[in-house]
Amino acid sequence: MVRTEAEALLYQNVPLMEKSSGQNTKIVATVGPACRKREQLLALIEAGVDVFRLNFSHGTHEDHLEVIRHIEAINQEYHLHIGILADLQGPKLRVGKIENDAIEIKEGDIITLVNEDVVGTREKIYMSYEQFAEDCDEGERILMDDGKLVFEVVSTNKRDTVQLRCLHGGILSSNKGVNLPDTNIKLPALTEKDLRDLDFILSQPSVNWIALSFVRSREEVDDLRRRIEARRHGAKVMAKIEKPEAVRNIRSIVKAANGIMIARGDLAIEMPMERLPIMQKEIIQLCMQFSRPVIVATQMMDSMIKNPSPTRAEITDVANAVLDGADAVMLSGETAVGAHPTLVVRAMTRIIEEAERHYWPHIESKRPKAVTNASTFQNDVICFNACRVAEEIGAKGIVGLTVSGYSAFKMSSYRPKARIYIFSDQHHILRTLNLLWGVQCFYYNRDSSTDETIQDCNEILKNAGIVSANDILINTASMPLHKRARTNMLKVTVVD
Repeated sequence: MVRTEAEALLYQNVPLMEKSSGQNTKIVATVGPACRKREQLLALIEAGVDVFRLNFSHGTHEDHLEVIRHIEAINQEYHLHIGILADLQGPKLRVGKIENDAIEIKEGDIITLVNEDVVGTREKIYMSYEQFAEDCDEGERILMDDGKLVFEVVSTNKRDTVQLRCLHGGILSSNKGVNLPDTNIKLPALTEKDLRDLDFILSQPSVNWIALSFVRSREEVDDLRRRIEARRHGAKVMAKIEKPEAVRNIRSIVKAANGIMIARGDLAIEMPMERLPIMQKEIIQLCMQFSRPVIVATQMMDSMIKNPSPTRAEITDVANAVLDGADAVMLSGETAVGAHPTLVVRAMTRIIEEAERHYWPHIESKRPKAVTNASTFQNDVICFNACRVAEEIGAKGIVGLTVSGYSAFKMSSYRPKARIYIFSDQHHILRTLNLLWGVQCFYYNRDSSTDETIQDCNEILKNAGIVSANDILINTASMPLHKRARTNMLKVTVVD
């Protein structure tokens, strides 16, 4: 019988652990004033949260540090692997302060945007992007407040002043966002604020994913990765798709990033709204092909910011994201500032569970195959065939040992019917992998022979009540274990 730390980690506080064993699609929840206390975070985990998102568009470093410490303590006390996603604000464009906090702009009105930081009136409104006048051209569309107000450029002096004609009016309030769907802006993906936030994030070893907002090219993804590696941090790069340029460069961005977030808010504003559903499906399919976890985000359960139950459209939206093959679905304001954070997670969990009961006919044709010309082909074939063999012989689960997490990314992307159980002695890797579809993570730190290690892992699953005697498991590993090389072994095991 194995006597490692892994057993102790598994057999305490089992009710919390069981929440991650029932569904394959993961839940990402944004932390904010409504859920930043320890007991609130714990309640969300019990309801179904797998990863917490820290939104650096809001809050101070001290606020985020407090949340990180709470998550670290919960992981340690309950022996969980809840991940942390730090989301950089990026070059978010905004108008400045407005006189009396709001002005009404009617169709046909002419307004002027300037570089000068003034209190906005009908004569002049401050625009946070200093190069706006230089970058925009006559006739381009300008959207404000999530597309509620629509303008076109009448003139620009190419220095500091732009005149706009209102095409669709409304109330413009202070600090509302600005979208430039027709304009190629020169702002870097990492602003001065982002660099300050990144410096803080990289001082926190517990952060597993860093989301880069408003990505336009793979070079921006590569730049963030170099900065992470220079600090010897283990965080993975999550590229947020919310710009037309990102859609045009989607294949190269997916290959460059470790994961993708389909940030539908700005994406639906800057591109024709009718393209969004198909675009979501195509990006998810591409991510599965390249073994990149993909999050579907924005307004999934938006009505539950105030209401105790979702709309029928929101229920369908979450279910469709699951059936499309998303690794995770994300909650933003619903948990960050909403009135019912725990209720919304429970509702999302129920929708996921029901959708997954009807999952396989929808996903069958979308599952990728091993790419024969890849440098990792031999490893990929082992992962692919582990999933295939598990399906053909009715295995209860696929059990993998990993150091880098690569095999977990691969096996998850194949969307096998069998659950994926990943063991590692790297806590950071396990919390990173907690985002992946179908992956359940376990800490294991015994250095032994391959046969003994496989027996240990299977025994842990059996003692935890996850598998039973005579269940079939597919075990994958690297032989010899001490070399910690890529996965090269597949074994069919019947649980004793």
